Amino acid sequence: MAEKEKKKGRVKAAWKGFRSELKNITWPTWKQVLKNTLVVLVIVIICAVIIGALDYAFSGGIRALTQLFTKTGA
Repeated sequence: MAEKEKKKGRVKAAWKGFRSELKNITWPTWKQVLKNTLVVLVIVIICAVIIGALDYAFSGGIRALTQLFTKTGA
């Protein structure tokens, strides 16, 4: 029975600590959230374009090498 009381006390203390920490959080404003979201979207789009361009270039290079080495003297 004492073990159950100890667990109950720990849970209560943990919950109290959680609530006090939750009060210390400073949440961003809606304007900051929108600004950060736009920054993330722009960076993702830039990275996607760069990766797409590299993929296109490398696939073209591999295609050219394949054609170069598979010519059968025609």
